[in-house]
This record gives sequence, structure tokens and C-alpha cells, in this order.
Amino acid sequence: MTPLPPCPQCQSAYAYEDRGMLSCPECGHVWAPGAVVVADSAARIIRDAHGQVLQDGDTVTLIKDLKIKGSSTVVKVGTKVKGIRLVEGDHDIDCKVPGIGPMQLKSEYVKKVTD
Repeated sequence: MTPLPPCPQCQSAYAYEDRGMLSCPECGHVWAPGAVVVADSAARIIRDAHGQVLQDGDTVTLIKDLKIKGSSTVVKVGTKVKGIRLVEGDHDIDCKVPGIGPMQLKSEYVKKVTD
């Protein structure tokens, strides 16, 4: 039996095989055995809900009301957020929402504003 490779996302040594795919129990990443994974984060392309490529410093608007976890506050649809920063992870946008403060958003809930 050959040892399984570590997870390409978090480098965890606890990867396991499940139905022909490799899975990581720590970060949840699933990949094909022998797949070439690009480790360069600059190669990662993040797109908004309409498929436009997002970059650091872009301005976006929310396309859905978002409830803030642990609070009764809601960030309303149409809220404009300026100067976003792209980060790794499930919530891939780091920003300051006006009237709310710093928070992280998922790119699937924003639309890029073109001036």
C-alpha cells in the first residue's frame, strides 16, 4: 500500500481515499489522485455572482440581504462596498461594510460595480 499524498490546500497528512477521490478531513478539500494542483495563490481566480473577475480594490454591491451571524443586524441588498481585499478560504472577500464594520463575504453574493 502506497502512502497517500498530503492535502494540497492545508498540507494535512490525514488525507483518505473515498470512492476514487482523495479527501481531507481537516479542510474538506476533495481532489483526484495524481491531479496537478497549482499552489500559486495568484493563479486563483475569484469571480462575482455574474462571472466578472474580482481584484483587490474593486467596488462591489450585495445582491442578497445577508444576516450577520450572532446579531440581529442585516446587510441590505444594494449595499456598496469599496476597496475589497481577496483572501483564501470559504469567505473570499475581506472588506469594511459601511455602517457595520469589518467582515468577510462570499463572492457568490456580490456584483462588481463598473464605473
